[in-house]
Amino acid sequence: MPGARQAPLLLFAVSGSLLLGALGFQYIGHLPPCEMCYWQRYAHLAVLGIAALALFSKSRAIALLAIAAMLVSAGLGLFHAGVEQGWWDGPACSSGLKPGMSQADILGSLMNAPLVRCDAIAWQLFGLSMAGWNAAISLLAALSAGLLWRRT
Repeated sequence: MPGARQAPLLLFAVSGSLLLGALGFQYIGHLPPCEMCYWQRYAHLAVLGIAALALFSKSRAIALLAIAAMLVSAGLGLFHAGVEQGWWDGPACSSGLKPGMSQADILGSLMNAPLVRCDAIAWQLFGLSMAGWNAAISLLAALSAGLLWRRT
């Protein structure tokens, strides 16, 4: 069953690469993520965990779940890219305030928080933002993994 092992391995490699790229843009390129960027990262973390579980368990059902998680990442990337392009409205970004904070803590949190808008494109290549690239790469990886999964 080579496809049963190749599909989760492909998803693990792609999600890991996309997460490392996002961290590179954040810490090397000094482009802080917005709230929707974090959503995409959470989806990739889920793909990593589920794909690793599929690799060790050799379960076709868990491999299929990893493919579904990658499709979620693609959907989140597409949604974020649509917000950036103004095709639809996105969520109101959170302020990071927590219940019970003192006035000084609230002021300090607001003054030190970077303003990162979900609807602003911080970086793009060939007309695609990072969210657009995430959507395209995640969809391609999910489709490729699906073809590998079906071969088994």
